[in-house]
Amino acid sequence: MNGRVDANMVTTGVELPGYRIVKTVGLVRGIVVRSRSILGNIGASLQTIVGGNITLFTDMCEQTREESLELLMEHAAQRGGNAIIGMRYDANEIMQGVTEVLAYGTAVVVERAS
Repeated sequence: MNGRVDANMVTTGVELPGYRIVKTVGLVRGIVVRSRSILGNIGASLQTIVGGNITLFTDMCEQTREESLELLMEHAAQRGGNAIIGMRYDANEIMQGVTEVLAYGTAVVVERAS
């Protein structure tokens, strides 16, 4: 089995077009806990003066989501899945300045539909 599920085999839907589910493996997740640095907070504070998109936080959020997705795809492969359906993100503040980002879904085994 590959080290991770291919990103093309991850969907927020309950089915994967062109494939049929032959086995449900179960719930899988990827969790990343991230804190903001003091320098990042200062840089973001300066960006708020100008207004608009706060790119330091946008970049941090995007990187954190990408890392949690990678962990999710690895977890699915470890459990024997080759696809993930019902994929979602969730985020919670654990303490001030520390956030957990969770990517989760259902690992399944699919094969091409005939």
